[in-house]
Amino acid sequence: MNIFKRLFKIGQAEANASIDNMEDPIKMTEQGIRDMKEDLAKSVEAMAQVKAMAIRSKNERDEHQEKAKDYESKAIAILKKAHAESMEATDADRLAKEALAKKEEAQAHADRAGEDTTKFEGNVAQLQSTIQTIKDNIGNWENELKTLKARVKVSSATKNVNKQMAALDSTGTVSMLERMKEKVAQEEALADAYGDIANANKSIDDEIDAAADTSKEKVDDELAKLKEQLGLDKDKA
Repeated sequence: MNIFKRLFKIGQAEANASIDNMEDPIKMTEQGIRDMKEDLAKSVEAMAQVKAMAIRSKNERDEHQEKAKDYESKAIAILKKAHAESMEATDADRLAKEALAKKEEAQAHADRAGEDTTKFEGNVAQLQSTIQTIKDNIGNWENELKTLKARVKVSSATKNVNKQMAALDSTGTVSMLERMKEKVAQEEALADAYGDIANANKSIDDEIDAAADTSKEKVDDELAKLKEQLGLDKDKA
């Protein structure tokens, strides 16, 4: 019993592995739908053949029933002739018996054909039910295929995004940004240092000259004198 259990577990594991190893569930589903459509075509063909047999057996039943009625009518006609003394009674009885025998034979064929008709019609009904089930399954799986395609697209896109996110070296990126920030701060400090050095190199005379620079005042005076010569200040007044 334990051996069988282990074998069952192995088979179950292999089946699950086979399912897990399916590369494209969409293609597998499409193949399954194609298989069902092939089954549908075969079932329709089989139903057509069985239906043809049912029609044929029904026609045979009706034909033999007509023959049985015909032989019975002939037997009646023969007996009436004998009764009217237009035929010998012995010949009439003999021929009437033959006609009735033919009637029974035809009726037996009609009964057998009727049984075949009933059986074939039952088979047709069963095949119709099978065909309808296959059609329903095909319709359901074609709708399911649309959903599966959408789900595969979403899952594939999500997987790719997550894969890319997982591959990103976020720690390295943050470290790089911190280094860039530190470098900028260092450059700013270095610029300030050079500024301090430049200011420290100025002599006291430079500071005095800068403070005593009267070039702007001289220009203002020259402008005022020029306006006075031109008489512009008087016009303004």
